[in-house]
Amino acid sequence: MMYQTSKKAIDPHRPKITSLILARDIWEKQEILRVFEDQKMHPTVKITRIDKAMPLPKYETEGSVGFDLASRDDVMVKPGEIKLIPSNVIIEVPKGYALILAARSSTPKKFGLMKPHGIGVIDLDYCGPEDEIKIQVYNFTNEAVEIKKGEKIAQGLFMRVDRLEFEEVNKIEKKSRGGFGSTDA
Repeated sequence: MMYQTSKKAIDPHRPKITSLILARDIWEKQEILRVFEDQKMHPTVKITRIDKAMPLPKYETEGSVGFDLASRDDVMVKPGEIKLIPSNVIIEVPKGYALILAARSSTPKKFGLMKPHGIGVIDLDYCGPEDEIKIQVYNFTNEAVEIKKGEKIAQGLFMRVDRLEFEEVNKIEKKSRGGFGSTDA
C-alpha cells in the first residue's frame, strides 16, 4: 500500500491520510485509515484544573478506556432532583474526537444517582475559561444523597467522530425493517 499525507487536512496538526487502498467499501477503507492513523498519531489533550489541589483525571488501569471524573465540591442532591456537579476540569477536546461522559458502573449502586440523559457529549468548542465540565445526575432514591469533594462520580471517554454531510432526498429507497421494535422477540 502507498500512503501519502494530504495538504488539505481537517486539523493541520493531525494530517488527513489519503491513499490508494483496495477495499470492498468505504467502511473498510475508513477502518484501514483509522488503524494507520492509530499507529502514527496519538493526540494529547489540553486540560486545566479549577482547584489545583485536586489531582488530574487519570486512567486507573492499563486496560481502562475511560478516566474518572471527581466532584470539585461537596454537593447535596435531593430526592428526585437533577443536579450539576462540577468536575474541576476544563478539557480542550482534540479535533476528530468527542468527549463522552458516562456514569461509572458503581455510581447508581453506591450513591443512588444516574445520568438522566444516559451520556453527556462535550463538543470541541466547549473549552473556554468558564466551561468547566459538569456531571448531570438524577437522584432516583427517596433520600438526599451527599457527594463529597473528590468522590469519583463519572467517567470520560474520548471517541473518534466524523462530521458527515446531509443530502435531502424525497424518499429513502431501502426496504423497511418494520419500524421501531421490529427486532424485539
